[in-house]
Amino acid sequence: MVEDIKMMVRKARLRRLWSDVVEFWRLYKQSRSGLIGLGIILFFVAIAILAPYISPYDPYAIVGTPFEAPSSKHILGTDDSGKDVFSQVIYGTQTSLAIGFLAALSITAIGIAVGVIAGYFGGIVDIILIGLIDIILVLPALPLMIVLAAYLGPSIWNIVLVITIVGWAGTARIIRSQVLSLKEFPFIEAARAVGSSPARIIVKHILPNILPLALANMILQIPRAIVIEAGLSFLGLGDPTHVSWGMILYFAQNFGGFSRGCWWWIIPPGVSIVVASSAFIFVGQALDAIVNPRLRKI
Repeated sequence: MVEDIKMMVRKARLRRLWSDVVEFWRLYKQSRSGLIGLGIILFFVAIAILAPYISPYDPYAIVGTPFEAPSSKHILGTDDSGKDVFSQVIYGTQTSLAIGFLAALSITAIGIAVGVIAGYFGGIVDIILIGLIDIILVLPALPLMIVLAAYLGPSIWNIVLVITIVGWAGTARIIRSQVLSLKEFPFIEAARAVGSSPARIIVKHILPNILPLALANMILQIPRAIVIEAGLSFLGLGDPTHVSWGMILYFAQNFGGFSRGCWWWIIPPGVSIVVASSAFIFVGQALDAIVNPRLRKI
């Protein structure tokens, strides 16, 4: 009998989850820009996954003469040392997207942790954490990132760390505001009244209600991280051992790409940064409209 009841509960949860997924997709499809952005993102993700199979050359191998213009042999020509630019752009997709996803995930994780603790417990804990958040937010972001990246050294993980250090405070403030509102709801008061511990309330009631907002915010953090990585790499603070869109532009700037007018070395990575970032922004805005119904077009 007990097993039958548990099975019925599981089935009811699965039906509810499927219903939520269907409703989410119905709302998401109403955003044309969101669908376009999702398609572009899937395209870039496919390129990143299939890079070893679709790249004609090793991006680090010298396969031609320097500064070759685009041809049937080299679709986007070669750089100053004879490396294939098309292969570099393809493999750069892996690095740029990886940094974007990792930085956005770490920013969101820290933002959720700090925001939930500050918003739920309040008091001296909230005062200390919101003070730390305000300090991070008022610091000039670009000089701070340059200093941190220069001090930590050229590494993909250091770039992710720098982006996380500078970016988590904004997410934490958003999550804190949401938690402050949620903890006054009747179902939270009821959970306290029956003796639920703070940890249980946070896990069972707070987190499920803030995750949609956190997801929308995380998606919007990805293009920010991609652009920051490109900027730091262009300034010479990236990881030269891993090709990325930003590193391609750095080498083009420092080894004759701009002065020689080698557009095939400059435009493709730049366009990739713009298109990928715009796609994530489109998806983030579509998710934001679902999370905040007041933003939907009626």
